[in-house]
Amino acid sequence: MRGFESREWQTAQAARGFATRSFYGTKGGAEHFIAVAMPSEMDFGQQIDAVRERYEAARRSLELAPETAVFRRIFLSDVLNQATAVRNSALARDPGDGDAAVSIVQQPPLAGAKLALLAYHIDGGSPLLRRRLSPRHLIIEKNGRRHLWSTRLCADDHETSGSSAAQTRSVFGDLVKTLENQGANLRDHCIRTWIYLKDVDVFYQGMVDSRREMFVRQGLTRDTHFIASTGIEGACAHRFDLVAMDAYSILDLVPEQVSYLNDFNRLCPTADYNVTFERGTRVGYADRAHHFISGTASIDDAGNVLYPGDVLRQLDRALGNVDALLHSGAATLADMMYLLVYLRDPTDYAHVDAHLREHFPGLPALIVQGAVCRPDWLVEIEGVAVTPNDEPALPPF
Repeated sequence: MRGFESREWQTAQAARGFATRSFYGTKGGAEHFIAVAMPSEMDFGQQIDAVRERYEAARRSLELAPETAVFRRIFLSDVLNQATAVRNSALARDPGDGDAAVSIVQQPPLAGAKLALLAYHIDGGSPLLRRRLSPRHLIIEKNGRRHLWSTRLCADDHETSGSSAAQTRSVFGDLVKTLENQGANLRDHCIRTWIYLKDVDVFYQGMVDSRREMFVRQGLTRDTHFIASTGIEGACAHRFDLVAMDAYSILDLVPEQVSYLNDFNRLCPTADYNVTFERGTRVGYADRAHHFISGTASIDDAGNVLYPGDVLRQLDRALGNVDALLHSGAATLADMMYLLVYLRDPTDYAHVDAHLREHFPGLPALIVQGAVCRPDWLVEIEGVAVTPNDEPALPPF
């Protein structure tokens, strides 16, 4: 049985500075997504405390123990000056959560504050077992299945003339080595990546070319498949790093669980314009399915940018594209657990925020500044949908 909170309850949560969405499965326990945003009238230390308080209030509203935490992403306005304080705070080091994967990225929250939070929790079902492989890689085991969360992957480059291509090789090399050490590989087990580029207009192509070369060596080609991904402007806490990455892999994944989301009447294959990622990936379990939607923009079936200069029409087209991708996996926008919206121009925030509030009241949504890989794309969206599934032969979640 699946359950979602009422609109009235969601609206009340938003008034308290957080929004949540939950999926309640018949076998594998519940999954909870929490978004926390802040007003701007506080200094940074006060904002950290306030986000923490709102996060705790959200957990209380869902009756979640701290140890149900799996993943948190913290969005910062100035990572070089703010990362140390965040790393030393309870947002990153909650002594009660038993170790969670924490991503820290510079993508300024456009509500006006210096930070925002997106969190993922799993409650009920079998207990979560955790094993920290390194500061960047955490295995969370549930029902005998190992889920690898990799966060803050970067080259930690100290060269002022660094190359985005070389750093991409380094970042993916770290992930590949970690997967291989666990008896897995990039092609068969990595489900989702988030790639952050400093000055995406300049350094995106170097990442794309390097990733394509890496994928060929790993058996990821147009004739096999790619990985759901977002490649967007963002930065890690190392001054000269041009590329950083988060990733999610399932080490015990079986092929029968995986399918890919496409609608070629609305979106062309990404390989048609020489990039290598899946539009979306569906992972099925006995009682539910996860739909990982890649960064999606206002694009047509020939790879062209639609509605240049009009952010709201681009937003509607991007949402329509997401809905089409979800339909290919028997889901809809109503099944989305959160939306993450990237804007090139922060002055578009008020219009986009009002549009989302009208059409998706109560849905956890964060709007951050992040330029998309083509300057004409003013907005990009991503997220995760969860739907009921009735395939007892598949593994439990």
